[in-house]
Amino acid sequence: MSATHFFGDTAVLTGRSLKHVSRSLDTIITTAVTPIAMMLLFVYVLGGAIDTGTDSYINYLLPGILLITIASGIAYTAYRLFLDLQGGIFDRFHSMPIARSSVLWAHVLTSLVANLISLVVVVMVALLMGFRSGAGVPAWLAAAGILVLFTLALTWLAVIPGLTAKTIDGASAFSYPLIFLPFISSAFVPTATMPGPVRWFAENQPVTSIVNTLRALFAGQPVGSEIWIALAWCLGILVVAAVAARAVYRRRIS
Repeated sequence: MSATHFFGDTAVLTGRSLKHVSRSLDTIITTAVTPIAMMLLFVYVLGGAIDTGTDSYINYLLPGILLITIASGIAYTAYRLFLDLQGGIFDRFHSMPIARSSVLWAHVLTSLVANLISLVVVVMVALLMGFRSGAGVPAWLAAAGILVLFTLALTWLAVIPGLTAKTIDGASAFSYPLIFLPFISSAFVPTATMPGPVRWFAENQPVTSIVNTLRALFAGQPVGSEIWIALAWCLGILVVAAVAARAVYRRRIS
């Protein structure tokens, strides 16, 4: 099957999925509401008691909130996949002369677009709350690239429960640990304040390196080697999740 055929089929099916999302904008709003509520709580209620060594807690907090936004949003990818699978739409598509993998890619790209919209909403609220950045265009593009990679990595991860879950609740419940993970990282407080074992875990899990990189980029500061660690985590998760998801997909539709 030609690449042109694959890209054409993917574009058509992505358009279909985006229309469904546009008819239920509450999913995007809901995705953004929880991170925004957390941001309000930590900045205006708890922020005064947290010493991060920075002048602005919102500047310190925002990178972690953006990752939580993505983790919240990919739950809807698993949810939509589960509904399509249970509704027999996959079987209907596979009976047509289209590229089989385009069905999966359409859901992935729809997730990317929907999550980017949610991220923009969260950043706009952060600006209203006092977030300020000293970053130039290259730094913003680098930050956007990392967020896109992280979104794709978690989206492919979401495909697996979307295809294998037995219930609609099970399809989206997997995202809860991902939402909780930033709390055991440098997203909300410096890792130096944590007890030994917790600190070790926080400093060696993917969220901390990604958060630290985004924080440095937004501040217009040197990122050092942290950016390579963040990219390695994002690309590693992306490759492993994509390969596993495609394997599950082939078994599921065979």
